Amino acid sequence: MTNKPLSYSFPPLVGSNPKVLILGSMPGIASLQAQQYYAHPRNAFWPIMAEIFGLDINTPYPQRCQQLTAKGIAVWDVLKACHRPGSLDQHIDPNTVEANDFSAFFSHHLNIKAVFFNGAKAEQLFKRFASPNLGPTQQALSYQRLPSTSPAHAAMTFEQKMTAWKIIQSY
Repeated sequence: MTNKPLSYSFPPLVGSNPKVLILGSMPGIASLQAQQYYAHPRNAFWPIMAEIFGLDINTPYPQRCQQLTAKGIAVWDVLKACHRPGSLDQHIDPNTVEANDFSAFFSHHLNIKAVFFNGAKAEQLFKRFASPNLGPTQQALSYQRLPSTSPAHAAMTFEQKMTAWKIIQSY
């Protein structure tokens, strides 16, 4: 057990008929403060979703979430809780990690066909802390890592990220 303060993620954004689940690692400081997924102003997540699905980027957060989930997209994080000083994934303390309950999530959302990881760390954390607890049907879903939308992932331009993310339209 650790004495380090933990950060806690949010409930999933999910509509009535999700087909795709997008997984981040853990909300960063800006998102935790705003209590919104991908709240950092330079994170490309919402601009990419707006471009792909025709969302109105200028609508308030609750309406953007509703527009996205109406397109069959669910959003969640791999981690339910962890200690991470700052917002960088590299600072997540693996000894404090608690994964979300994906067995229960997938059992309630049987139409999910594909899971996309928002960056390498989300994929790594899922494989280590969540995947071992899944049944064969859940493990047989399509899983794919996409480039992180974080401003810390500056190796790719917005256009390059957009091109990679367009694959989620095929579901």
